[in-house]
Amino acid sequence: MPLNNTSPEGIESYLASVAARVADELAGIVPAAWDVPPPLRESMAYSLLAGGKRLRPAFALAAAEAVGGPPEEALPAACAVELIHTYSLVHDDLPAMDDDDFRRGRPTNHKVFGEAMAILAGDALLTHAFHVLGTLPERFPRVTPAAALRIVKEMAVYAGAPGMVGGQAADMLGEQGETTLAQLEYIHLHKTSDLVVASLRAGGIVAGADEAQLDALTVYGRSIGLAFQIQDDILDLVGDASKLGKRTQSDVAQGKVTYPYLLGLDASRGKVAELTNAGKAAVSGGVLPAPERLLQMADYLITREY
Repeated sequence: MPLNNTSPEGIESYLASVAARVADELAGIVPAAWDVPPPLRESMAYSLLAGGKRLRPAFALAAAEAVGGPPEEALPAACAVELIHTYSLVHDDLPAMDDDDFRRGRPTNHKVFGEAMAILAGDALLTHAFHVLGTLPERFPRVTPAAALRIVKEMAVYAGAPGMVGGQAADMLGEQGETTLAQLEYIHLHKTSDLVVASLRAGGIVAGADEAQLDALTVYGRSIGLAFQIQDDILDLVGDASKLGKRTQSDVAQGKVTYPYLLGLDASRGKVAELTNAGKAAVSGGVLPAPERLLQMADYLITREY
């Protein structure tokens, strides 16, 4: 996956190539030979193959590259994290959660397949992620069973109750006028940053990262993940719905607490820049042999419009 230059066009081309490679892999991620009820298989594929930026897989591949390993070997981990991310979106869109009608410019899963099948599709996507991680040593013998087991254990924590799910629960419990800035940071760090961190650490572990390198990837992921979520909050207020592929002003309509709500737009933009610089600093200075892709991604995400 060579990147020809370091211009914005270069990183966009890189991300597009990653998205295409991951999409190809995801298209056959559930074996055709498996006896799966057709509506369930269709519901899973509907959301999993709906496109999107595939940023979390890109973080996994870029982390492997930053450590000096072959990005291709991180592909199962990249796909696993996208399975988890997609399940979370399917469940987030349900009426009992965010109650969204559109995702990536299309009707949300439950609008097409019904709430019950959407819930089951999310369950199946989440479960299948761990099957995919289990195939790592089979596909790439250089990845040891111990490394694969560590990724499984970490992914379960970062995606589970102490991680993403806990952040989503705190988000559901938050109310304007009551949630503090510290509580909001907890929500964002767990709801969004934890899966970014899981992606980066998985890519690093596949590539044989040492503990200092994993620590650097963790700091980078927490900082960039939080910046990404604050940028999402900003775009919900001022973004273009046609570019975002979903309605804007949804946080306001649901009375959700956001960084712009607590700090205002200018201070929120300043926080995004501060966090981006902190993330870049964590992976600079020689701890990682090839951090260029991670640095480019950080700069790209701070200016995104969707």
